[in-house]
Amino acid sequence: MYMTPYHQLVSDYARLLKQGRALPLGTFPPAARPEIAPHAPKALFFAPHPDDECIVGALAVRLMRQARMNLINVAVTLGSKKERQQERLRELQAACHYLGFTLVTTAPNGLERITPKTREQDPQYWAACVGVIKNILEQHQPKVVLCPHDRDWNGTHIGTHHLVVDALKQMPASYACYLVETEFWGAMTDPNLMVEVSAEDLADMIAATSFHVGEVKRNPYHLLLPPWMMDNVRRGGEVVGGQGGAAPDYTFAVLYRLRKWSQGQAVRFYEGGKQAPLSLNIAELFA
Repeated sequence: MYMTPYHQLVSDYARLLKQGRALPLGTFPPAARPEIAPHAPKALFFAPHPDDECIVGALAVRLMRQARMNLINVAVTLGSKKERQQERLRELQAACHYLGFTLVTTAPNGLERITPKTREQDPQYWAACVGVIKNILEQHQPKVVLCPHDRDWNGTHIGTHHLVVDALKQMPASYACYLVETEFWGAMTDPNLMVEVSAEDLADMIAATSFHVGEVKRNPYHLLLPPWMMDNVRRGGEVVGGQGGAAPDYTFAVLYRLRKWSQGQAVRFYEGGKQAPLSLNIAELFA
């Protein structure tokens, strides 16, 4: 049988994935981190589950490392399995410590039932949860807020989107920030920002994800971050860059939707899409 060079390429991909399964999980000293000024602007990453801060947090890493923002991960939930919640909290603490993120929790075991169904059927409980998020926003006054988009398939991801937006709507009309929506389980139809990810940042994100030992033993999705980010370059070249456009010369990227929260609503403040190559200090997008 004739073998093309692509047969070897695919074989190498498969071999690397298999080798990755044997690598250690969550046993690394903290990654290098920049000095953050005490009064630096804050970015709040509202994570539906422990591990989302690592998986879709490429922009958060660049905000910390390039823009020197104080990156705070808000653990909205600690997962639905009560017997795992405290263990997942410990894993999350280790992952955030590795990356250099500050960690804020919403409740001793996280918030429960953060889904669109709860929002619709239990308004009293939902209002209490919104109050928790509003208090966090009021305390930290973030310049940037990150949360999932409203069609990110997973119920808790979609619930977290509505939870954060409902809390933002209760903030004073004078409050403004940048709102960044993330995607993982469900792709956005209209992302408008493609963020290039360096090999170093991606390696740190994979290592951080490996601290979520119980989850990656169940499903080693940390090993699948590189091909996912490579496919984002393919998709983002056209979805963000414009149909028929050439893909930028990135190896890895993550897609987001960037808008401003102003006067109680999210508004677009530029037309089309933007690219954020490594050569760009990400702070320029949030000037």
